[in-house]
Amino acid sequence: MLKFPVIATALLCVATSVSAAKPTGSGPNPFSDCGIGAALFSDGPKWAAVTSNIIWDVGTTAVTSATMSPETCNGKSVKTAQFIIDNYDNLAEETALGQGEHLTAMLTVRGCQGSTHQTIVSSIREDMVGNVMAIDYSALSDVEKAAQYYQAMDAGVASAADSCSA
Repeated sequence: MLKFPVIATALLCVATSVSAAKPTGSGPNPFSDCGIGAALFSDGPKWAAVTSNIIWDVGTTAVTSATMSPETCNGKSVKTAQFIIDNYDNLAEETALGQGEHLTAMLTVRGCQGSTHQTIVSSIREDMVGNVMAIDYSALSDVEKAAQYYQAMDAGVASAADSCSA
């Protein structure tokens, strides 16, 4: 019962500090244009992105994205996230195999050079094994599974950052 007021107060403080750092309207809205929520609901209603960001991690990832790297709030990151949502089953299967056309397409959309695809796929496989082996994995929604996959992909891309465009 006390949880909601605490979360709301924290969000208000974060939103206030973010708005104080930049003039109003000079950057993306962290709760609707950034983070996992914006990636998962890029074509959906703004409330879905906001709700997802708050449920996922109380909006900290979204706020961090907006303040530290606002360029990640749109573009290839969002398109890649949408691709993952739309093709999650195929990506999961191909990731288990270590190769496939959906993996190649995802990394191409993300802007990664072909020479690094195998390294990134290996990183994704390693992260996803841990995710899939978790006790609660089967209870996750498709969106939550896609979000975990996105995080694994993003970590793999970060390991090959010089070969992937922003």
